[in-house]
Amino acid sequence: MEWKQLLSAKRWGYETRKLSDQIDARSEFQRDYDRLIFSSPFRRLQNKTQVFPLPGPVFVHNRLTHSLEVASVGRSLGRLFYTMTKKQNSNIDVEVPFLQEVGNIVSAACLSHDLGNPAFGHSGEAAISSYFTQGAGLAYRELVTKEQWEDLTHFEGNANALRILTHPFNGKDDKGFALTYTSLAAIVKYPCRAIDGHVKGSHHRKKYGFFEGEKPVFDKIATELGLQVDPENADGYLRHPLVYLVEAADDICYNIIDLEDAHHLRILSYEEVEDLLLPLCMDDQLRPRLDGLKDVGSKVSLLRAKAINTLINDCSRVFTEKQAEILSGTFQSSLIDALDQPLVDQMKKIEKVSIKRIYNAPNVVQIEIAGFKVMNALLGEFLPAYLKEEKTKFDEKVVAMIPEQFHATSDDVYSKIRSVLDFVSGMTDVYAVDLYRRIQGITIPSLD
Repeated sequence: MEWKQLLSAKRWGYETRKLSDQIDARSEFQRDYDRLIFSSPFRRLQNKTQVFPLPGPVFVHNRLTHSLEVASVGRSLGRLFYTMTKKQNSNIDVEVPFLQEVGNIVSAACLSHDLGNPAFGHSGEAAISSYFTQGAGLAYRELVTKEQWEDLTHFEGNANALRILTHPFNGKDDKGFALTYTSLAAIVKYPCRAIDGHVKGSHHRKKYGFFEGEKPVFDKIATELGLQVDPENADGYLRHPLVYLVEAADDICYNIIDLEDAHHLRILSYEEVEDLLLPLCMDDQLRPRLDGLKDVGSKVSLLRAKAINTLINDCSRVFTEKQAEILSGTFQSSLIDALDQPLVDQMKKIEKVSIKRIYNAPNVVQIEIAGFKVMNALLGEFLPAYLKEEKTKFDEKVVAMIPEQFHATSDDVYSKIRSVLDFVSGMTDVYAVDLYRRIQGITIPSLD
């Protein structure tokens, strides 16, 4: 793979349009970022759970604030990589003109990396999958292909993000978000179908990155950008190199910032947070600064900032040093796992504490259980009603609640199921709970 081909400003749906010669305040990749910022799917992330329940008496991160912070870290990672590369090759701007845009590309991809995640965090994904593996959705198994069934039984937010950005939803622009090919490729962590994914030990097929319906979409993107076909999977590809930077930005943010939220919620003490973050800070002058602060929250913020700074610098260095391996597809690790061993060990320690103390905290587990109940109930109402050939009056009322944009334009069962999943997975936590209560008769809608 070569940077000159990997970095393309060609837009999805506008492949034949030439770039304007007029002077503009924004590059093509900055346009991608702005389109995402002003979009409805992005705004809805403010009411989608990151880890802790929303809303609460203490501010914690939601999917929107998380995505903004990941985008900020991603921009720094990309910019540092470009700066390091330019020091090694002063002629790089002539050889690869768009390399200077890597920071903007990565930040746009980071902004959209969680766009397809349903309500209630990762438990929302599991709830949708379980409806087909253990619930009433099992009845549809014989009505779809084996490849399509793998999609349904392994709902994946990352694959859903690509669908949201490119799918011609009914009544909407048939070009989707019309993002650049490179920004689209940079969000797909595991560029393969569900049936080819979930391969233990494979960095390119650990999960999957596009639904069966979006395979032609990604094939087109991969061909344009010169992505290498996976030698172990002829129907998949090796990830776009910039995926490593998007992945690193996400890893840095959730590992570090979840600790900050846990402290605000008094799940972890200041001493515990300091013990976890201080070894990452790499600053001999930090102790006097910490001792000089009386506000504990300010101490945690300083530790968080310093830890993130260390990880950004080291991940950028690894990405630059391992550039040849990454471009050839032989690099088989995340950037975080390729850092110096003391940093890797400390990140593993943070991960262990997070799993034990944060992700299994009572209020986190409670919202996961609630998410299962709500998502399964919504699918149980909308899917059967939408799929029935001969609908009852009740079914017609249920289907009438699905917005026109989510109605399938094809009559096959998979397309219809996918349409209902588009509707349900796009709901915020608040909307999903409110709709669940209304259709279950727990609350009666007001006539106001």
